[in-house]
Amino acid sequence: MIFNTTYNNEDFRIHSDELVGKPFSLLDRIKMKGVGSGRFIIKELSDKLQPTQKQFSELDYGNIELRPNGILVHFTNRLERYSWCIPYYRLVVYNASFFSIHAEGSFIKFMKNKNYVENRKFIDKMIDLKNEFLKLDYYDG
Repeated sequence: MIFNTTYNNEDFRIHSDELVGKPFSLLDRIKMKGVGSGRFIIKELSDKLQPTQKQFSELDYGNIELRPNGILVHFTNRLERYSWCIPYYRLVVYNASFFSIHAEGSFIKFMKNKNYVENRKFIDKMIDLKNEFLKLDYYDG
């Protein structure tokens, strides 16, 4: 589900805490060397993720936040900020000509440019956390 998080949104906080867990503590964030990605340039959003008040913008940006049981994908549309909660068991990552995240029939595609290269370690950390959460012992990286 997509939430408008431009302002404090109590429904989003409750839903995200239930679905992907509470944010990591400060100590955990330091141990993990950060839980947020740099910004990505969005190439395409699925229809389900399109904001209702879509306005034309040349560049839309997004970033990913790690949580204990999943991730939050935050993205902007002009001055509005939206967040998408994805538990690890629904998360699918594709790394082809675009870097894309899929869940529940929706997707968000990010461009593979300088920002992607800078976030490569973060993406590996996200996939490692997913594998650890799902108790998977392998990953073809």
